[in-house]
Amino acid sequence: MSRTTPHGSPPLAAVEPARPARRPLPWYRRLARDRALVLMAAPGLLLLLLFQYVPLLGNVIAFQDYLPFLPFGASEWVGLDNFAVIFDGDPAFLNALRNTLVLTVVQVVLVFPVPIAVALLLNSLLSERVKRAVQSVLYLPHFLSWVIVVAIFQQLLGGSGLLNTFLRTHGMETLSIIGNPDGFVALLTSQVMWKDTGWATILFLAALSQIDSSLYEAASVDGASRRRQLWHITLPGIRGIVVLLLILRLGDSLTVGFEQIILQQDGVGLAASEVLDTYVYNNGIVGGQWGVAAAVGLVKGVVGVVLVLGANKIAHLLGENGVYKS
Repeated sequence: MSRTTPHGSPPLAAVEPARPARRPLPWYRRLARDRALVLMAAPGLLLLLLFQYVPLLGNVIAFQDYLPFLPFGASEWVGLDNFAVIFDGDPAFLNALRNTLVLTVVQVVLVFPVPIAVALLLNSLLSERVKRAVQSVLYLPHFLSWVIVVAIFQQLLGGSGLLNTFLRTHGMETLSIIGNPDGFVALLTSQVMWKDTGWATILFLAALSQIDSSLYEAASVDGASRRRQLWHITLPGIRGIVVLLLILRLGDSLTVGFEQIILQQDGVGLAASEVLDTYVYNNGIVGGQWGVAAAVGLVKGVVGVVLVLGANKIAHLLGENGVYKS
């Protein structure tokens, strides 16, 4: 028989000594251990450095009277003079800022919820064949360039397009849609909605597929209607991805589609179509005011970072992870 201590605990000889904590491997050994993964990630990391981080050095142009034919750094330094168009209220800049904010608000309010609604509708379809067919039709416009999208809208809604030709043939008054400054925001929003809604539904459909189906079964047994299941199960199940995408959208809020707008800018004029991105292009590349354009672009980037950090902090206060955990 084995002996025990007076208090009935196991004998001292039977107690295993505590194992010492394993020392973490040095970084060079971890690098050697994971060299295959490092080699696979190296091309993507190199592209990220070359096209995302190295160009950040070009922000010095915002503090120079930059001349492109001089060596980098040889242009005259002017300090904060290039930022005067922002802080002194240049009318052209204020017009671009106003148009950018209007487009941002409209697209966040109207465009952002549409993929969520489409994903919910597709998720409710019982036939997988019908669901795949609808998804294929919705995804197709995403793979079209903005040149093709704008051309399609012009052929349909232009002065000599399909719609006005039909109205003219039947003796009805034609509609001024393409080239109308008053309807330019609605035109841009409809183009973005048609082109990108289908593609954006992929993320929400993936989030919906992760919701446990037993939750719906239990709710049905308890007598919950489809509306209550949507409110108490479906929406909370995709809340995380909705918050994440909304944060990313806010960080990119001052970028509202350069290529889409520049293709249609001549038809409606700068007053209705100038945004911050086209302002940078028209004043920098076209107008030669490289320093002013770089200053506006730098401020736009800083504002985007602040919006991401602020929205991410709010997400943490609401109990969501956001872009990163605190």
